[in-house]
Amino acid sequence: MDVNAPIDPTVAPSGPGCGDCDVVGGWWVHLRRCAQCGHVGCCDSSPAQHASAHFAATGHPIMRSYEPGEDWFFDYLTSDSGTGPELAPPRHRPLDQPSPGPAGRVPADWRAQTH
Repeated sequence: MDVNAPIDPTVAPSGPGCGDCDVVGGWWVHLRRCAQCGHVGCCDSSPAQHASAHFAATGHPIMRSYEPGEDWFFDYLTSDSGTGPELAPPRHRPLDQPSPGPAGRVPADWRAQTH
């Protein structure tokens, strides 16, 4: 991972879940957080892949897992994963929010709809 990549450890995450999915009533498998601006998007296994779309739209290359117990970073430019600085809290989605989530929007056949 590029240690010189733009990471702002002072920026808080944009919310408790994928805001892009929330707008359209979608759902996600796992969540990723942009290490530059804090945007929370859904992972590439999710139907909408909003974290990747955020990178494509903004050029912000570094995402961090937004899942409890995970602290890895991913660099879209190099496809490398690794460690990075501690980011502003909260460091993961709310513990009472399921994965996949959010509660009430995940279809029964969700596994058939993942990438």
